[in-house]
Amino acid sequence: MEIPLKRFDKEIPLPARQTEGAAAFDFAARAAVTIAPGTVGYIPLNVAVATPPGHFLLLAARSGTHKRGLMMANGIGIVDPDFSGDTDEINAAYYNFSSAPVTVEKGERIAQGMFVPIASFVWKETEVMPHADRGGFGTTGRI
Repeated sequence: MEIPLKRFDKEIPLPARQTEGAAAFDFAARAAVTIAPGTVGYIPLNVAVATPPGHFLLLAARSGTHKRGLMMANGIGIVDPDFSGDTDEINAAYYNFSSAPVTVEKGERIAQGMFVPIASFVWKETEVMPHADRGGFGTTGRI
């Protein structure tokens, strides 16, 4: 499957899987961005992507990002299929939860993405749910 992609800075490599068995591919920062403590910074990921028909692009933090004091501000990012214009560069929003500024360097792999199918559905409203109650949030007793 070929997926149209536009790089804004040709010196930054294409998003890529780092191992053959990887589920997601890594995005690198197009520019250095310093995020002050307790604030959100937006990191340009150097690409505009036309997702495959019937899919969206899911963005997540790389697994070690929290060690630097950063977490994705919105948990995950969802890039809708219609966000694929010529200037629609994907950005990742990161929150700095540390007590010091954190700099993401140009070319640093900072986010990962994967294409996820969009399920078609129709709501079927009901007055009674078909399963027994579980007791609410956190009721399995596991941490």
